[in-house]
Amino acid sequence: MFLGTHSPRLDDKGRLALPAKYRADLAEGVVVTKGQEACVYVFTRQDFAERAQALRTAPLSSKSVRTFSRMYGAEAHDDVPDKQGRVTIPAQLREWAGLDRDVLVVGAISRLEIWNPQQWADFLREQGPAFSDHDEEVVRELF
Repeated sequence: MFLGTHSPRLDDKGRLALPAKYRADLAEGVVVTKGQEACVYVFTRQDFAERAQALRTAPLSSKSVRTFSRMYGAEAHDDVPDKQGRVTIPAQLREWAGLDRDVLVVGAISRLEIWNPQQWADFLREQGPAFSDHDEEVVRELF
C-alpha cells in the first residue's frame, strides 16, 4: 500500500529516487505510465499486469476501451530500480505531467503518482472541498 507525500528530485537524466520505504516493494520492477489529471502513475509490474489483463478482456468494440488502452499503454515504460532505488521517467511522461527537477510523489493506495508541485497544489485546491461531499454511491464498497 502506498501512502504519504514525498518530495524527491529528478536528476539531469530524468531519474527519480523512489521513496526508501517503498523500494523493497518495487525492487522487482515498475511500470510508469501516463496518469489521469496530468500526473505519472507508478505501478508494480504485477499490478500493472493485472490492470492490463482487465483491459485485454474488455470489449474491443468499445471506443472508450480502445482509447483508454492506447493512452495507458502507448507511453508505458517498464523499469527496474537501480542500486540507488532510481527509475527513469521518460521525457514524454515528464512533459505530460509538467515535471521538472522538483516533484511530489503521492501515495494513492494502489500506486504512486508523480506530480508537478504546483499542479498538485491546484488539484488539492480544486478537489479538496468536494472530498467531504462524496456520497455513498461513490464509496459504497469502501465504508
